[in-house]
Amino acid sequence: MDLFAKDRSAEKLPFVLLTGFLGSGKTTLLSKLLGHAGMKGSAVVINEIGEIGLDHHLVERVEGEVQLLQSGCVCCTLRGDLSEALRKLLIRRQRSEIPEFDRVLVETTGLADPAPILQLALSDPLIQHYFRIEATIATIDAVNGMHQLDAHPEALKQAALADRLLITKTDLVQAAEVERLMSRLAALNPLAWRHIVLHGDIAPETLFAGGPVDPTRKGLDVSRWAPPLARAHDHAHDHEWLDRDRRIRTFSIEFDAPLDWPTVAEWLRALRAGAGEGILRLKGILDLEGETRPVAIHGVHHVFHPPVALAAWPTAERRSRIVFITQDLTKEMIEQSWRGFAAQPS
Repeated sequence: MDLFAKDRSAEKLPFVLLTGFLGSGKTTLLSKLLGHAGMKGSAVVINEIGEIGLDHHLVERVEGEVQLLQSGCVCCTLRGDLSEALRKLLIRRQRSEIPEFDRVLVETTGLADPAPILQLALSDPLIQHYFRIEATIATIDAVNGMHQLDAHPEALKQAALADRLLITKTDLVQAAEVERLMSRLAALNPLAWRHIVLHGDIAPETLFAGGPVDPTRKGLDVSRWAPPLARAHDHAHDHEWLDRDRRIRTFSIEFDAPLDWPTVAEWLRALRAGAGEGILRLKGILDLEGETRPVAIHGVHHVFHPPVALAAWPTAERRSRIVFITQDLTKEMIEQSWRGFAAQPS
């Protein structure tokens, strides 16, 4: 019996989380996306249809809180628990009460912390069974983004947890301001893909291509799941905002020798219990003793996805790498905690 479950990500429906601070362009982006033929077959879960300006897309109201859009998408208004809303969508799809859908987009409110939704996606049995996290997308307003990152912890966490950062309204500011914001985002979240988007205009194939899960590979792309981090650039002239952002850090730790899974598991359990609030996100690929395949780990705060054995290493090089995005936790603190566990007799 294998110790770890096999990776079945490519068999599940993509789950996309769309976040961004108030006025950052989520409404415009979502409305434009749903007008693309490539988005046909999507289900959208939103908080209030009237708030995000999708009324001109509506063509038919289905019994309950589901509406059909001209693009062929299904739109669900979230009234309560997200898990329950997704369960109802799956049931209605199975009964042919609504069209088939092959992707779900969940839009948060502008003041929402995206971490609880990511934790739910990692821990809820129904979501785990039917869905895989394809991307966390955050819209960043070029006009107000710098101030929002300074003044609002929610905006900072939205940017820190995203896989894709879409910078909006760049036509309303000077190029130097855009560059300053881009530099700040690169320092805050160097793992995220950054792209300038005007008036919500971006092709779905551009936005969703290149993720770690590629159905043609039938699983995770190991090289993209937990990539090595480039050295931080020396932005001496930006020291003021870097100091304010320093509570949030992105770093990776690597291991040349295969790891003992019981030791790793106990260490991760201790991190969750003692420092989970400071672990905004953790992603890793592990080379374990007695295991020929790479093992993927993923966690948000106190909630970790069960480890999954992937198909194979992409190259002959096998090295464990864990990427952390933390708040008030330094790389030295994480490494010291690991050394304490690694030194214990087995």
